Amino acid sequence: MEGKEQDVSLGANKFPERQPIGTAAQSQDDGKDYQEPAPAPLVDPTEFTSWSFYRAGIAEFVATFLFLYITVLTVMGVAGAKSKCSTVGIQGIAWAFGGMIFALVYCTAGISGGHINPAVTFGLFLARKLSLPRAIFYIVMQCLGAICGAGVVKGFEGKTKYGALNGGANFVAPGYTKGDGLGAEIVGTFILVYTVFSATDAKRSARDSHVPILAPLPIGFAVFLVHLATIPITGTGINPARSLGAAIIFNKDLGWDEHVSC
Repeated sequence: MEGKEQDVSLGANKFPERQPIGTAAQSQDDGKDYQEPAPAPLVDPTEFTSWSFYRAGIAEFVATFLFLYITVLTVMGVAGAKSKCSTVGIQGIAWAFGGMIFALVYCTAGISGGHINPAVTFGLFLARKLSLPRAIFYIVMQCLGAICGAGVVKGFEGKTKYGALNGGANFVAPGYTKGDGLGAEIVGTFILVYTVFSATDAKRSARDSHVPILAPLPIGFAVFLVHLATIPITGTGINPARSLGAAIIFNKDLGWDEHVSC
């Protein structure tokens, strides 16, 4: 009996009481209950000899290609309808963008990190989450994927119909200035990048976080909400590759004149 009491006492001392909710939990080793990834080097020559480097670029290309294909088709379906009541409307467009980001980030997060957006890649580079060559490679592949995705949509719709429906390109709506459009895009892009950083924060796995989270879900939901707010202003860019790909394939003054604002 005494032996059992001694075992209980040793167990209680070995595993101290957990910290109350809202207090900083500390581990016994280094004072942290999470591990922050080491900063990425500015240039890592070994990346160029690694298949995972090129596989990640291919994943970004495919993801951005599919993203443009689905979303631009949705936009053109709404724009070409005789009655808005017979289409998914702005809400459907927003769901298409948000839903595709959710699905594609989920699919590619383990391969490339699931950026699918040069703004996200640039932000993560500034935070030293990836090297400069990888960031440039991602951005190039994202833009190429977006161009190809919009090009396939143009092939399906035909040159005449595609041009008549503005090709899913972004432009500032009547009643708004270029400054309005630029401001809306800056705020919308900030919301997206802020959500990405929050959803992928290493502290999320800490034992005092108490908020289990699937990272693609809040990211996709942020894209959905931003589109609801800014589609009436610029059509919503918040993704330079999305705006560039549609503008290049559309290739008319309407798509280029206000490209910087969108």
